[in-house]
Amino acid sequence: MISLVKRNLIRYFRHRSGVFFSLLGALISFVLYIIFLKNNMVQNWSAVTQSSQLLDSWLIGGTLSVTAITTTLTGLDPIVTDRVHGTLDDFYLTDISQNKIKTAYVVSAATIGFCMQLFMLVVMFAYFILTDHIQFPWNRLMAIMLLALLSSIFMSVINLLVIQFVDRVDTMGKLATIIGTAAGFLVGTYVPIGALPVFAQDLVKLNPGTYIASLYRHLLMDQQLRISFAASSQHLHTFKETMGIGLKWQQLTTFNQDYWIVLTMLTIGILLLLLSTIFKKQLKIS
Repeated sequence: MISLVKRNLIRYFRHRSGVFFSLLGALISFVLYIIFLKNNMVQNWSAVTQSSQLLDSWLIGGTLSVTAITTTLTGLDPIVTDRVHGTLDDFYLTDISQNKIKTAYVVSAATIGFCMQLFMLVVMFAYFILTDHIQFPWNRLMAIMLLALLSSIFMSVINLLVIQFVDRVDTMGKLATIIGTAAGFLVGTYVPIGALPVFAQDLVKLNPGTYIASLYRHLLMDQQLRISFAASSQHLHTFKETMGIGLKWQQLTTFNQDYWIVLTMLTIGILLLLLSTIFKKQLKIS
């Protein structure tokens, strides 16, 4: 199992173009914000103290969620390739159980997602520290790293559920392109969630990555929110609802609520993967 994890990690990091394209959705989100979106958004919230620094942290939270989605999906590409070429069937003939084999793919994808999130975190904070002099929340560093790990495992499981029935390499490529393009919209980095139509907002609330983005924004923006809204706290709720710091159901979700939603989805995802393995075994026997 450890050998399979190492094999998948080597396959990912060996191909630099693949690493780049797995980060493309996150890079597009980052670059679009800098070039096109930032000035308008800062003007819209110009009444807020240090609006530029506040929105920088907001963008970082959403982009890290996009990174978790796209890199773990690319990290799972070997399972599709192995399935197409029959390598996966050869693995199933060994004494390693199917669940352990699937776990190996999830572990390697989650490791990739974790490393790439930390990479993007460093890149984005380095840029915004130089340009806007934002402060890194060092007191939240451990919580951010744990969230990066959780989001990597979570998105690996969700993505594996999506691609487990994909049996063509070109289909996987098209799916990765679609998800990479849509991820920025679905977590509210291209357009703030509160600016979307009601139907689109409801659709976004069903996206697992949105709750990861919300968790990141809670952690990264907490201190800056207190500074920016110290003189206008009555507008804080409106800002959170508009920008996706918590998701609006009957009321805005808190950090703890988002956390338990993610854990619940992760548990359901793992159970569905186990059930699919049992179902496939029964089909082969019959």
